[in-house]
Amino acid sequence: MESGAGKHWTEEEVKALLSVWSEKNIRKQLHGTLRNKGIFIYIAKRLQELGVCRDWKQCRAKYKNLKYEYRTVKYAHNSGDVTKTMKFFHELDAILRYEPVTQLAAEENGRCSATETQPNTSPTTESTQ
Repeated sequence: MESGAGKHWTEEEVKALLSVWSEKNIRKQLHGTLRNKGIFIYIAKRLQELGVCRDWKQCRAKYKNLKYEYRTVKYAHNSGDVTKTMKFFHELDAILRYEPVTQLAAEENGRCSATETQPNTSPTTESTQ
């Protein structure tokens, strides 16, 4: 299943990306990292092993687009608009619901402060199989 630059992602390619993205070590490395080129190079190599020929830039762009679309649909659902849908919503929900979310925690003196629900992980952690 080969695809060149500029071609649309097939359903099988997106499923392969989601399967790699759903791995715990990948999710940890992607969360909160801004300089993630190395992670996407690794993801592109993993996709090649699965028969998907995409470079790291294409993987990052698809990741960002899927994440944006997911958040748009999720916000619409939380606002009561259940008509907005997307393909792979449930798969993305399973992946993204485990991301740490900054929450406001009430302190003893009545003020609120931002806290992380889970600790951040280092983006330089080496992936193992």
